[in-house]
Amino acid sequence: MIKSFQSIFKIPELKSRVLFTIGILVLYRIGCHVPMPGINASALTEWFENSQNTLFGLYDIFAGGAFSKAAIFGLGIMPYISASIMIQLLGAVIPFFQRLQKEGEEGRKKINQITRYGTVLIASLQALGASVFLVSLHGPGSGTPVVANPGLGFSLMVMLTLCAGTILIMWMGEQITERGIGNGISLVIFIGIVNRFPRAILDEIQFVSSGNSSLFMTLLTFGILIAIIGAVVLVTEGTRKIPVQYAKRVVGRKIYGGQATFIPIRVSGFGVMAIIFAQAMMFLPKTAGQLFPNNDFVQNILSYFDLQSPVYWFFFALLILFFTYFYAAIAFNPADVAENMRKNGGFIPGVRPGKKTAEYIDHVLSRIMLPAAAFFAVIAILPFFVEKYFNTAPSFAQFFGGTSLLIMVGVALDTLQQIESHLLMRHYEGFMKTGRIRGRR
Repeated sequence: MIKSFQSIFKIPELKSRVLFTIGILVLYRIGCHVPMPGINASALTEWFENSQNTLFGLYDIFAGGAFSKAAIFGLGIMPYISASIMIQLLGAVIPFFQRLQKEGEEGRKKINQITRYGTVLIASLQALGASVFLVSLHGPGSGTPVVANPGLGFSLMVMLTLCAGTILIMWMGEQITERGIGNGISLVIFIGIVNRFPRAILDEIQFVSSGNSSLFMTLLTFGILIAIIGAVVLVTEGTRKIPVQYAKRVVGRKIYGGQATFIPIRVSGFGVMAIIFAQAMMFLPKTAGQLFPNNDFVQNILSYFDLQSPVYWFFFALLILFFTYFYAAIAFNPADVAENMRKNGGFIPGVRPGKKTAEYIDHVLSRIMLPAAAFFAVIAILPFFVEKYFNTAPSFAQFFGGTSLLIMVGVALDTLQQIESHLLMRHYEGFMKTGRIRGRR
């Protein structure tokens, strides 16, 4: 492993790519700490410390903590992610986007351009909502308003600053993809989540020092964390391979095809998005309930949606199961895969081409999704379970599962594979000596 890391700096091109990526990520983290003018940072921090269970606290995780600081990168990359998801969903129902998806490189460029325009629109709307949100806030204890001089000028300033910050982050991610080690957008989210880990360790140490937990329990939770990461790595790398055989074709004097290959279906391909959708839905009742603070009936109903409530865990798991199948149905079309195979002379051994192939692929996908969705549901509720029954600091318990852990493991593996491909191309030893985890046939 050490030799592999040393080999990175022996290859000039790879070295420049790694250093360029690190430089861009450092600039991103600096931007996450540059506050907008006209905001009382202490009052805003006080409000967020007392409102961790809202949708805004979830959003702040993906923004790398910049939203709770009202920084210039406060919206993070989430407007771009939202625009990408919307375009992907529209591609399943609108013929125009379906045609673009089938036009190859040119279609991809047009989709990327539309996604950028959508990012600007979503970022502008979210920035407007953020300005209204900031104006309405007061420190829970002190009652100090977060915004000292609200008005039209403040709203315009927030919109321009946050929208420009999101566009700059989007550009940084694209630069990492083109000139760095790849996965630019994912690395931006990854570094924002990992940035919280040192603080979580300190919180856990203070938790033990204050007598709220024992050293044995803390060491036990660390061991459990390592085991969970291993399980997530195993599932993330797991692939179901559907064998495909291509018939030989004679074109002129050349023979094409005749080789055997497979269709790889990632077990974890839809888990992250399912948890994001489900978590957003589960936070909506709690966030909406803040509009009725004095209504006893509403507050009694919302008590069942507390993060430590088994009722919350049950509905959260059900939503993850639903969204896993929902997103898989939209993002993966067995009929298109079967049609492309038929056009290129491919077939699955023992399965007739066309409709029967599409039905077979859909059957395999459905069988994979059930255990995968169940695993993601368990991973999603683990932080709440650990915090309640293992007596750990809330910030530390967040790393035991959920979207944060899946993103960290997935992006880390993809980045290592990107670097390893550069090493292997230049005949250096890669990180994974024993090969990748193979899916069953």
